[in-house]
Amino acid sequence: MNPGVSIIEARIADTADGWRLDRALADAVPTLSRERLKALISSGAVTGPQGLVRDPAKKAPAGTLFSVAVPEPEPAHNEAQEIPLKVVFEDEHLIVIDKQAGLVVHPAAGNLDGTLVNALLHHCRGSLSGIGGVARPGIVHRIDKDTSGLMVAAKTDRAHEGLAKQFKSHSIDRRYRAIVSGLLRLSEGTVDAPLARSPHNRKKVAIVKNGKRAVTHWRRLRELQDATLVECRLETGRTHQVRVHMASLGHPLVGDPVYGSVRKGHRQLLETLNFRRQALHAAHLGFIHPIDSTALAFESEIPADMQELFDNLIV
Repeated sequence: MNPGVSIIEARIADTADGWRLDRALADAVPTLSRERLKALISSGAVTGPQGLVRDPAKKAPAGTLFSVAVPEPEPAHNEAQEIPLKVVFEDEHLIVIDKQAGLVVHPAAGNLDGTLVNALLHHCRGSLSGIGGVARPGIVHRIDKDTSGLMVAAKTDRAHEGLAKQFKSHSIDRRYRAIVSGLLRLSEGTVDAPLARSPHNRKKVAIVKNGKRAVTHWRRLRELQDATLVECRLETGRTHQVRVHMASLGHPLVGDPVYGSVRKGHRQLLETLNFRRQALHAAHLGFIHPIDSTALAFESEIPADMQELFDNLIV
């Protein structure tokens, strides 16, 4: 065996008899996605009883044993950094994090390190089997830097593919707690308004006629002093969705520096508490485990800074 290459033995299941080889092997090897296996087959990394197999569409008889030569994942370009993380759940396939406010999810211009990705590269070192052949965590959704709460990331190629499909189909249960300005007239409602980058300010998101469909279901939880605690359930997951949708109702998030304006009655309180972010927390995350199909659901309490703001706004 070549250094840096691991061999996986995979036998085609009876239920996969006659399937395409890439599909049958994906069924037999839970850590690798079908797309990854398709690429490995085409590159000559799969051997069957008659030798090398290079056709992903080749039919695979039940009981046939194949060997898959999987190169060790290439190192990620990002640096692994020891950054404290609150881990809610972790297994060999995925990890659920309760992200603190102020932590950027993914390296980008202006935030090349000190991100959640850097933290996960350190925390998961040795357990990342490779997303597309690279040892990196699979980020399937993001939370704004100054929003706190629950996030899931994949550790394997197969888990990444499965989670991505659930997010694409909008089957993930994501619920946020938010403190919005003003008192909502209705007890619940839905905002169905497409979102895209603002044509006037590329750093902002706006409701745009030809934008991507975005749907937020909200319900009032408690009235506060010229503010309301609400739960927002995302049917879709667009950038800044809750912030823009609630602002469109005339009730921007308290503390939101981009989409809101500080109400006179809140200005002094925010200064006193040194609360300088949008009052938004990803409190609930539910999904189907992409490998063993178990239903998973996680809850996160509102963090101390937002709880303090809530306590001071109680009527």
